[in-house]
Amino acid sequence: QVQLVESGGGLVQAGGSLRLSCGASGRTFTMGWFRQAPGKEREFVAAISWSGGSTSYADSVKGRFAISRDAAKNMVNLRMNSLKPEDTAVYYCAAASVDYRPPTIPADLYTYWGQGTQVTVSS
Repeated sequence: QVQLVESGGGLVQAGGSLRLSCGASGRTFTMGWFRQAPGKEREFVAAISWSGGSTSYADSVKGRFAISRDAAKNMVNLRMNSLKPEDTAVYYCAAASVDYRPPTIPADLYTYWGQGTQVTVSS
C-alpha cells in the first residue's frame, strides 16, 4: 500500500504562482494531479511517466502548469503559474501501479490517491 501526501496548497491572488508537492511512501509509476471544484466533477490536470520523460496536460492548464518528478525523493511536483480564479479546487495527487507512456490514462487506472490540498485563487 502506497500513501500519498500532498502539500503546498493555499490562497493566492490571480496571476500568482503556487507549487504543489506529493510525496509517496513507496514505489510509484505514472503519477498525476487531478482537481475538484465545489459542485463539479473531478477533472484531470497533469500526469507524468515514471521516467519523467513523458507528460500530459489538460488544455485548460497547458502553458501555465508544469509537472515534474524527483525520483530520488519519490516526489512529484506541480508548478502552477498565472493562476486564475477558475483554478480554485482541491488538488489530488494520484499514482498508478503501471507506467504509461504517454501518461494519458483515466482516473480509474490510478491505484493510489492522496487526501487533497486546497488551492484558492482570489480575483
